[in-house]
Amino acid sequence: MARSFRFYEKKRGHRRTGSTGWASFGEALFFGIMFLVGCGALALLLLSLIVPEWRANRHFAETRCTVLERRIVDKPNKNGTVYRPEVHIRYQVEGDTYEDWTYDVIEVYSASREETQKLLDEFEPGKQYPCWFDPMNPEKAVLVRGYSGWAYLLLLIPISFMTIGGVGLGYTVTHWNTSAERRAAPVQRKPRDQFEDELAKPEFPFIPADTNLTNSPGTTLRYRLPTEGAPGWALFSIFAAALLWNTISAVFAVMAFQRHMRGDPDWTLTIFVVPFLFAGVWLLAYLVRQLIATTGVGATRIEISHHPLYPGRQFQVLVSQAGRLPIDSLQVYLVCEERVTYRQGTDTRTEHRRIFEEKVHCQQKIETQPARPFETKLTVQIPPGSMHSFKAEHNEIGWRLIVRGKVAGWPDYERAFPVIVHPQPTAVAA
Repeated sequence: MARSFRFYEKKRGHRRTGSTGWASFGEALFFGIMFLVGCGALALLLLSLIVPEWRANRHFAETRCTVLERRIVDKPNKNGTVYRPEVHIRYQVEGDTYEDWTYDVIEVYSASREETQKLLDEFEPGKQYPCWFDPMNPEKAVLVRGYSGWAYLLLLIPISFMTIGGVGLGYTVTHWNTSAERRAAPVQRKPRDQFEDELAKPEFPFIPADTNLTNSPGTTLRYRLPTEGAPGWALFSIFAAALLWNTISAVFAVMAFQRHMRGDPDWTLTIFVVPFLFAGVWLLAYLVRQLIATTGVGATRIEISHHPLYPGRQFQVLVSQAGRLPIDSLQVYLVCEERVTYRQGTDTRTEHRRIFEEKVHCQQKIETQPARPFETKLTVQIPPGSMHSFKAEHNEIGWRLIVRGKVAGWPDYERAFPVIVHPQPTAVAA
């Protein structure tokens, strides 16, 4: 007997088609690489910037030093030449004398030679100044301490990579090739009514199994259908993109701002940052809009009287719409779509075509409340003689109930609920 193919892999939320094992592996690999990149970048920033600066401010011991001479160190850069101040000092630690060329613990270069010279002018040769040395390595000392705000802003970049990668990897691993319902405790099914439905369902090798569509009982009708796609993951993707984009933009904006404050503006950097900031503001506005729209519209729930369905037969449908926003119109459609996958040269192409669409319900001006969602019960019929659900390697025919809503001032929404249509029982018996 041919092995049945599970068309959907999760009862709630985002749906996957095809090989879920390979899809889960690909997702885990992507998020794993993102997480490792974030970990590596975070470790590099900590070891090269944060930890040395933190030790200089918290653990270095204070002493007095004598300034011997000064110099400006320069090195070429893609934008020209950059400069760093260095001071030659002599100091004593427990009777031992040390000399060191130093300034601060993080070797930061500036594009302005004048600003660098001003920093050196604060230390006159022959005079004594306080300095701080490393108790673990007395040969290392600094003349200037403090915290660099830009260094801590840079931490947001690897942290965002680690957060996105870690959350995505954890979700993928916990949802590997299984549904949330199969990991949860079994729910009690309503007892079957021997007069309600149907003949024993035979196995069809090219008809998707409905196991993942009938493993959640409804509150009014027999089954609660899953939805294709989850707004939660869409919102998370927008949030992740906005976080990453605005973090990077903020780092460059701070760098440009500091250059302007020092009187040495980098106009190339400034012009480069401005469109990034506008794009970041647009992403945040879009995120807020989608968040309000999603939370305002609320969840859409469909329950069905029996499953699978058969051409020419009627079934009951309960549509429930929660939310806080008034809905201008709510429409329910029964649709059938065909998907064909074929090769054209070395490319694999997929085409979709809607071969049947029927509006089965339309209602205007709906007031919804979080505690009391709008509900309506419908009677729907699969047209006689319709093609049953079908899935092969290069061809697929799928049936869905689609709910479309229009909300004044907000984007329209559409939510699809798959159903499985079997051939007529008489044809099966033959």
